[in-house]
Amino acid sequence: MRQRTLSIIKPDGVSRNLIGKVIGRLEAADIKIMAMKMIKMTKEQAKGFYKVHEGKPFYESVTDFMSSGPSVVMVLDGDDVIKEYRKLMGATNYKEAEEGTIRREFATDIEKNVVHGSDSEENARFEINYFFNALEIPAQ
Repeated sequence: MRQRTLSIIKPDGVSRNLIGKVIGRLEAADIKIMAMKMIKMTKEQAKGFYKVHEGKPFYESVTDFMSSGPSVVMVLDGDDVIKEYRKLMGATNYKEAEEGTIRREFATDIEKNVVHGSDSEENARFEINYFFNALEIPAQ
């Protein structure tokens, strides 16, 4: 099933010059990048993006981190791309991630785990629309 999902190379990935390595992994997995841009979220924008986690213990920390520097946001396209990209990313806790995954190879802690990916079609729609307008994403 053809899907789209959102990917973020987080501030730690950008500051450590991992953009090309992450994109290389996407291309090697035959995941198509439909749109891409570098952004710098404000604290308020990060809070809006992570609104679903409001009230959780890590909410302030993750929104501080995500607004601490530039990120690269991408719209990815492919067959079952949500599941495929999440498999490529690896577990949120990089210590539990499988060998060969992005997080296992590059993450430095549970928050600074280099990448984000939508976890459902519903969240993918919200997250893509949070960062991109229709003119920025080419039609299939």
